[in-house]
Amino acid sequence: MPKNIVAFGEVMMRLQVPGYELLTQAGNLQYSFSGTGVNVASAMTKLGHNGYLITKLPDNPLGDAALSFLQRLGIERDFIAREGKYIGMYFLENGFGQRASRVTYTNRLESTFNTADISDFDLDLIAANTDVIHFCGISLAMTDNVRANMKVLAEKVKENGGIVCFDCNYRPSLWDGGYEKAKPHYEDMLSLADIVMMNEKDAMYILGMETEKLERKEQLQELIPKVAEKYSIQTIAGTHRNINEGNTHSLEGYMYKKDRFVFSKKITFSVYDRIGAGDAYTSGILHGELSGYEPDKTVEFAAAAGMLACTVSGDTPMSTETEILAAVSGAKEDVKR
Repeated sequence: MPKNIVAFGEVMMRLQVPGYELLTQAGNLQYSFSGTGVNVASAMTKLGHNGYLITKLPDNPLGDAALSFLQRLGIERDFIAREGKYIGMYFLENGFGQRASRVTYTNRLESTFNTADISDFDLDLIAANTDVIHFCGISLAMTDNVRANMKVLAEKVKENGGIVCFDCNYRPSLWDGGYEKAKPHYEDMLSLADIVMMNEKDAMYILGMETEKLERKEQLQELIPKVAEKYSIQTIAGTHRNINEGNTHSLEGYMYKKDRFVFSKKITFSVYDRIGAGDAYTSGILHGELSGYEPDKTVEFAAAAGMLACTVSGDTPMSTETEILAAVSGAKEDVKR
């Protein structure tokens, strides 16, 4: 039975440089709309659920364009408020070879979403219609007002029996004050969360946990159980990603649940558009959990979802359950006819 998946987050205008040019070279930009909440809500609709977004858009033609884009993705508009003038933007330069992709943010803190008040959202309506609510650390990095909104919404949904999912998604460029500033806010969200997306780096750098292990997988296996116990988290999942030569990446997913680690097979694949792959992985974990998959199947499904997200243009994952399961099985076709 489809579930109501509600994501809280900012809708941003993505301004992409064509091909692999730099901003200093480009003469035009391609625009679309995205954001972690957009990606998760849309991905869950592709997987057969009902995807909602809690956000606030400007009440002008720019907001109209963003809303139209969201509707094409299948995202419900019930929890979208309209007022104000501004939308956050980011510029994307695609990396190639040894040059990494680069994201440059602009106008975020003044955006309609980041200046919204909790009174802009109908808390009772949201809580009554939410099976899972998703938050991310990118929103957490914005303003004290946004952080307060996140905590109120998480508490309200949890009181009503909903599941709270939190993706750590730490972005150094967004935190003025670094890990020390971020830690107490992360701890607040971790204490409210049932499902968390993170890895050992988050535990070490954000939470200040220590380990004498040197290998990443060993650090993960030591620290993640401590995080789960300290914050009473049911499920923690994440990935280890390696960037190889020849524009390929390697990815291994993991999930920790009921005192047990499960790892996916390590998969290597070509990358067309890297942005949004982590949101696809998160959506795969949520779908597996909601569909009653065994942990082994869930983590393989999520890893395949992350891989497929790298094969399409744009931030938003577009794969269906059937397509992801085919990727898990290793099925390949030249042309579907």
